[in-house]
Amino acid sequence: MRLRRLFFARLMIGLIAFAMPVMPALAESSSATAKLTQALKEEGINIIFIRHALAPGYGDPEDFDLSDCSTQRNLNDTGIRQAQALGRELKKAIAEAQRPLTAVLSSQWCRCQDTAREMALGPVDTFAGLNSFFQDHADRDTTLALLEDKKASLGADDLVVMVTHQVVISAATGLSPSSGGLVLHNTRTSVSTGLTLVAID
Repeated sequence: MRLRRLFFARLMIGLIAFAMPVMPALAESSSATAKLTQALKEEGINIIFIRHALAPGYGDPEDFDLSDCSTQRNLNDTGIRQAQALGRELKKAIAEAQRPLTAVLSSQWCRCQDTAREMALGPVDTFAGLNSFFQDHADRDTTLALLEDKKASLGADDLVVMVTHQVVISAATGLSPSSGGLVLHNTRTSVSTGLTLVAID
């Protein structure tokens, strides 16, 4: 009887595990964190652009409303864990480089604000110059003009994290990071470097 109960218990555990959705694994790269630390020490980086963490889908629903997160494409569980892991690695690099953050700015989209908050780097302020002009939810020229003004206002000693969208980062730097990817930017030289701290396997 005991063996039969043990058999059925193991069978049920196996069935539950089989029925559970498979979540993508996250891989944190210590070598990438070391590269970020070195770049912050030596290369005059004063903006860290971050594409929002994983939010499955494409664009936003037809009933999109900037003031209502339920009408937007949002982070899933993996995206939340990715943002938290990004925060841990960024904190390490920033502390080791002895470069205190000037600000953490986010697009007004919920998936960007959630990414910024889950990273827990400090107070998060929304900034329209980081909003997505994909699907024309924001005006491209107005958005990029705001971003250029912000960039021009930064000094060499500033260090600002900007959580935004692929289209904004591509327009500003020419690079196209994946979800949760970084682009390190020097406003004086306009040099940009892509970096992945936390990859999704």
